[in-house]
Amino acid sequence: MKKINNVEELEDQLAHPTPELINDLVKIDGDIMILGLGGKMGPSLAKLAVNAIREGGLKKKVIGASRFSNKKLRDELEGNGIETIAGDLLDEDFLKSLPECKNVIYMAGNKFGTAGNEHFTWAMNAYLPGRVAEKYKNSRIVVFSSGNIYPFMPTDSKGANESVKPDPIGEYAQSCLGRERIFEHFSIKNQTPMLIYRLNYAVDLRYGVLFEVAKSVFNEKPIDITTGYANVIWQGDANSFAISSLLHCSTPAKLLNITGPEVISIEWLAKRFGELMGKPVRFTGESEPTTLLNDASHSFELFGKPKVALDKVIEWTADWVMSGGEDLGKPTHFQERKGNF
Repeated sequence: MKKINNVEELEDQLAHPTPELINDLVKIDGDIMILGLGGKMGPSLAKLAVNAIREGGLKKKVIGASRFSNKKLRDELEGNGIETIAGDLLDEDFLKSLPECKNVIYMAGNKFGTAGNEHFTWAMNAYLPGRVAEKYKNSRIVVFSSGNIYPFMPTDSKGANESVKPDPIGEYAQSCLGRERIFEHFSIKNQTPMLIYRLNYAVDLRYGVLFEVAKSVFNEKPIDITTGYANVIWQGDANSFAISSLLHCSTPAKLLNITGPEVISIEWLAKRFGELMGKPVRFTGESEPTTLLNDASHSFELFGKPKVALDKVIEWTADWVMSGGEDLGKPTHFQERKGNF
């Protein structure tokens, strides 16, 4: 596909299963429950799973639980063959009422708005995991986490691999580590196979590091390069790897970094968008010697490298921004160095 022209084409691209994913789903017994389905990645992950199940001729259901404050989204998911259940996961009665399911993908959590509302972030990110782990102790669970649990790494390194000791900065990142530790505890206590899915950073054309840099270049705003490097992965690949991760759950919980193979220079990225858009590029700040970087080499051993190349996503993003494509209005704040979200 040379260009993605609208949200419908974007959703189709994100939900297009690879042969590898279909083959993995053949090996995954049971239905799939997605907790926290209503976020940025959940809807496309659910559609991807349903499409892979259909193309593989498999008999599995995809079920999703979320508050579903957006009725249009819920109707859209139902129309795609996804069973939805509306409710608050922090409500104990609602959580207990959810159906048992062999496979659980845990995507619930809170990040933005943590400052001033820290108690809710800790409840979502560190209390709820214990309740979910007990509810689904007989399932296998893929737990979405964040690369924010790692310390900043030298910009001339590959980034932190799974052996690097966590050193989270700020309460959001600390609560993410809390989520991991709680799930890890119940994985051992109940012998529940789990995988901790440390993602950093997913992008589609409506949000993410690439979109933010492209938008600034297009609007001829200076690019702050204090945080001079980042990792990204196409959201479709990240979702595909998340589903396939159900095959790699273990006890104790397995740790797995998920991102693209490139350490991307923000200065280089901005200049590339300038070339594609015919725009001048200005910079502000000086690049710090450390930043948040993840080494996802182990995930490449399991799944191969992302199928959608960085160059392609850059081209798609440039076209999207120049044509006035949709903006979800959810900045990543990847430049944040003090952990304040």
